[in-house]
Amino acid sequence: MQKITPFLWFDDNLEDAMEFYAGIFDDARIVSVSRAGGDGPVFTATFELAGQTFMGLNGGPEFKFTEAFSLFVNCEDQAEVDRLWERLSAGGEVQMCGWLKDKFGLSWQIIPKQLGELMGDPDPAKAKRVMDAMLQMKKIDVAALQKAHAGE
Repeated sequence: MQKITPFLWFDDNLEDAMEFYAGIFDDARIVSVSRAGGDGPVFTATFELAGQTFMGLNGGPEFKFTEAFSLFVNCEDQAEVDRLWERLSAGGEVQMCGWLKDKFGLSWQIIPKQLGELMGDPDPAKAKRVMDAMLQMKKIDVAALQKAHAGE
């Protein structure tokens, strides 16, 4: 069992959110659902995305998601970035530097592993060019980062 589990507060759309996320991540599943009054609306639920367990609550409109909390997705390649970016941003809002808000207001960072590799170059000039290129992007473009790294 996971020792620490993110607990997400939704207004009244937890069930829609779980189904949305489960339709995006291949290795996703809804683990359990507790309903108010037996067959009433979802009150709490547990679900998994990419091996990470989450709990959710339909708690009402008192609290909203902010960028102070985001889910970081370490992507293998540009194809994964593109797929997740398109699906998670649908109905939401794209932001700078690989960040987006989904249609439920939850913030995500869709980041290719190559970004960290290129920014971690021991040559500070190469790392700075990569950082400067990334700061101009919304969705991260691996080929553009590699060109910046090479000084092209």
